[in-house]
Amino acid sequence: MRLMIVGQLEGHISAAGKIALQRGAKVIHCEDTEQALGALRNGKGADVAMVDVKQKIGAFVAALEVERIHIPVVACGIGTDARAAVKAIQDGAKEYVPLPPDAELIAAVLAAVTEENNTMIAHDPAMQAVVKMADKVAPSEATILITGESGTGKEVMSQYIHRKSKRKDGPFIALNCAAIPENLLESELFGHEKGAFTGAVGRRIGKFEEASGGTLLLDEVSEMHISLQAKLLRAIQEREITRIGNNDPVKVDVRLIATSNRNLEEFVKKGGFREDLYFRLNVVNIRLPGLRERPADIVPLAQFFADKYAEANGTDKKKIARETEGKLKSYGWRGNIRELENAMHRAVLISVGDDLEADAVQLEDRFGEDSSRVSAKVPASSSAGKRENEEKIQNPGAVETLIGRTIADVERDMILNTLDHCLGNRTHAAGILGISIRTLRNKLNQYKDEGANIPAAAAGGE
Repeated sequence: MRLMIVGQLEGHISAAGKIALQRGAKVIHCEDTEQALGALRNGKGADVAMVDVKQKIGAFVAALEVERIHIPVVACGIGTDARAAVKAIQDGAKEYVPLPPDAELIAAVLAAVTEENNTMIAHDPAMQAVVKMADKVAPSEATILITGESGTGKEVMSQYIHRKSKRKDGPFIALNCAAIPENLLESELFGHEKGAFTGAVGRRIGKFEEASGGTLLLDEVSEMHISLQAKLLRAIQEREITRIGNNDPVKVDVRLIATSNRNLEEFVKKGGFREDLYFRLNVVNIRLPGLRERPADIVPLAQFFADKYAEANGTDKKKIARETEGKLKSYGWRGNIRELENAMHRAVLISVGDDLEADAVQLEDRFGEDSSRVSAKVPASSSAGKRENEEKIQNPGAVETLIGRTIADVERDMILNTLDHCLGNRTHAAGILGISIRTLRNKLNQYKDEGANIPAAAAGGE
């Protein structure tokens, strides 16, 4: 993770930087927002900017938007000035951190904003086979396409491959194609020249150049607009890019990894993705199994997240009780590892036992039905088994409560309830719902225009 600290914080700036360094971050310090903008334009990229509230945060956020630079901003300031904190959030900051810095708070905020997690857990044979394949292809220069359902850990696998590659000492640059607005994505990828568009006050280095000598991850590449896919294809074929506003090609040296939660072959047939680009990306395909396909990893992952959030919230670490293990193993995990992480976060906060008790792990389906009532597996060939399973999952009255309501109303309630369930985290909610972050964002904008109460976005939740 790369952290940019902006401003002079009366000696606390070095403390915050040291904490970030101890947590494995790479830190760059800029005196003010103008210097920070200059550094970002020149390819000194960052995953998050921590900015002193004395700086003009609103102007900084506006400049980032105008110059098409996508980076979350966290405000920080001496003491607990509520007015300054509120203004910073209103000006566009994702979060506010009081100083002097608390180590656990800094770590938690940075983790939440960047959603970074480098831990690879692979005890299940299904996952061990995937890791074995990754180990084989990591030292090569081949482009890799990682596929799998939302929440299966595709970015974690990408980071694992980078650390095992010959480029491990180079940068690892990740770009979420689904989270960045379409009009900003081209500039993020290829950069732009001064005057290329209104607001382009200087040259800006894009992610391809920023990742030179290292690895560039194009996360959820299937969400990229079809017109931009052609430019990406050229960059891969020619190993060169052209900045917006310039016709001179720039050579780039990157190892490309792409991810998608779609069935890309089907998406190609439907015209949503270029076939030639698909073949260029799919030199090596690594499919990540859903969490339900790797049952031996469920409890180790749950314990990992329980320990992580106990530390982040300053509570004692607890061992998962035997009864809780059974509950976790019997659940369907449609949201995969991301859903498990959210469940364990909530469990840590509400647990009252010496161990993490089963009642603390609240698992519900999209309509609020207790998942423990859902039978996990029934042979497709057994009609009696099918009927029995249908009886087990039946929720008396559930269908009746939907009669007279439109599909649009039911969809709206499902989306908003899921978002509330995910504590406002848009990315996690989209994963659980099985839709892209762009689709979710469009739905929320529609509901907001209709007067609905939209849960506030969590830090890093976009």
